[in-house]
Amino acid sequence: MDNEQDRLLQYEESLFAKGFLRIAGVDEAGRGPLAGPVFAAACVIPRGLFFQGINDSKKLSSSEREGLFDQLTHHPDVFYGIGRADVALIDQINILQATFFAMRQAIEQLSLPPDYVLIDGSLLPKPFPYRAQAVVRGDAQSQSIAAASILAKVTRDAWMKEEDLRYPGYGFARHFGYGTPTHKTAIQTLGACPIHRKSFAPFRKQLI
Repeated sequence: MDNEQDRLLQYEESLFAKGFLRIAGVDEAGRGPLAGPVFAAACVIPRGLFFQGINDSKKLSSSEREGLFDQLTHHPDVFYGIGRADVALIDQINILQATFFAMRQAIEQLSLPPDYVLIDGSLLPKPFPYRAQAVVRGDAQSQSIAAASILAKVTRDAWMKEEDLRYPGYGFARHFGYGTPTHKTAIQTLGACPIHRKSFAPFRKQLI
């Protein structure tokens, strides 16, 4: 393996060596935006399989993400699940708990249950019925977490592009709900739409 593979397989290889077979990487997309759901993905990649160019989704171009998304979702030995927490749930239970909800849902969508879970970040959902480890900046250190970050990001971006057609004028197809100056101006001009996170302080500030 080259240095890039070594870096991105360090957690998985350690767990494979301990006898774990189905290691699921889990990551989310959309914790910070002012609009839209938070998505999460879980991805299991078998030992011996490495996707060239895979990385934290934020470090990849849109075309690179979409290319890797197609490779991951069409490979017969890779299985994955997608979870989503909608705006109403985010406003009801807060973004952290909604993210954990989406992560649990993504894992439950896997065709086979994992025997170990690697989650991007510093916290694990509680309660959590799986053996698991939180990995800070895991999307840059674990292939399976990086894969999950790509799956979640591409899925969420596609969802927001559809909502851009339903709620024109906000620019969702360009900023995907993040608090860009253009988006903030649109909120001040048009007011809220149904997919805005009304519990978020930065969003409420735009309406004052």
